[in-house]
Amino acid sequence: MTDEAPAPDGALRERWARTLRAATGRPDLDPDPYADNLLARWAEPQRRYHTTAHLTAVLDHLDTLDGHAEDPELVRLAAWFHDAVYRPDRSENEERSATLAERALAEAGLSASGTGEVARLVRLTVTHDPADDDTNGEALCDADLAILAAPPEAYAAYTRAVREEYGFVPDEAFRSGRAAVLRQLLDLPRLFRTPHGRAHWETPARENLAAELALLTP
Repeated sequence: MTDEAPAPDGALRERWARTLRAATGRPDLDPDPYADNLLARWAEPQRRYHTTAHLTAVLDHLDTLDGHAEDPELVRLAAWFHDAVYRPDRSENEERSATLAERALAEAGLSASGTGEVARLVRLTVTHDPADDDTNGEALCDADLAILAAPPEAYAAYTRAVREEYGFVPDEAFRSGRAAVLRQLLDLPRLFRTPHGRAHWETPARENLAAELALLTP
């Protein structure tokens, strides 16, 4: 597991209700059926890192980045949906999560443009490569990747949790695949796009990635 403590369901439900009502402009909307569905998904037994603790951390990081995104409530909705469908043995998780968002948010009364933006942001987490003028995408991607800049002990807990999620993969295959991912990240000209991310997360993230890669490739 990571050092991210799971938030009580009640606290997450309150955050969900505020976001959904603000985004839809419907203060009378009952958010609980949607919260029930999402929280059940985030608590599925195959998850070790992509849990409600990760969801809470992303939402907290978005609070840290407050003021950067053009549409902060839509970005928060995207955070709720970005790993709502998660099976580590499948490659279409983001697409299925985006489809879930489209269906649920349209039903909740979010505008077509708002629903489309949330789905676009969810799909963007496949690459974490937003355009330079995409402030919504920059905020979500930076918040999602902020774990890479965690203190060493927390980063080590994150890597252990990821390995547990991929427990069905043999050790050698996992080391090879994980090393390729780390090299790809390290080859990027920049991991973080927001001013805060560049100033506070870029250097420790690269140090963590390089240290993990050294352990995987002795």
